[in-house]
Amino acid sequence: MEREIKIRKIRAEDAPEIVAIQESILQKKVSKNWIQKVEGHLKKQESLGFVALKDGQVVGFIIGEIKGEGFGLEQSGWIEVVGVHPRQMGIGIGRILAEKLFSFFKKKRIHDIHTSVRWDAGDMLSFFKAIGFDRSPFINLRKHLN
Repeated sequence: MEREIKIRKIRAEDAPEIVAIQESILQKKVSKNWIQKVEGHLKKQESLGFVALKDGQVVGFIIGEIKGEGFGLEQSGWIEVVGVHPRQMGIGIGRILAEKLFSFFKKKRIHDIHTSVRWDAGDMLSFFKAIGFDRSPFINLRKHLN
């Protein structure tokens, strides 16, 4: 499987394919804000990520970031967003992308990697558990303003 999947560094021009994958996953259009967030990430100096290519087409992506000290943490790696086209799910593309990102973080001497997942996103929780994530000491808090 790994021979037919190629991994390369993400580029700004991958944005339309990343958006298309996300829309396939969600089965709806993504917001302009989401697109701007992804495009913004791809332009940031500290942003990083990879895409998975199959037959020259982007079939998966992972976008991460190195964040400085804050919230009582040392410098750490964060997975901002990850996605695999639904027709390509279940064959290890997400795992390969995550391992590539982990390898990058390790080279930068970053050993703690964080992400956020909705508590009711069972598929994403299962994916992150399968690649070695566990609960962190953080609790996400929210306040809604009217």
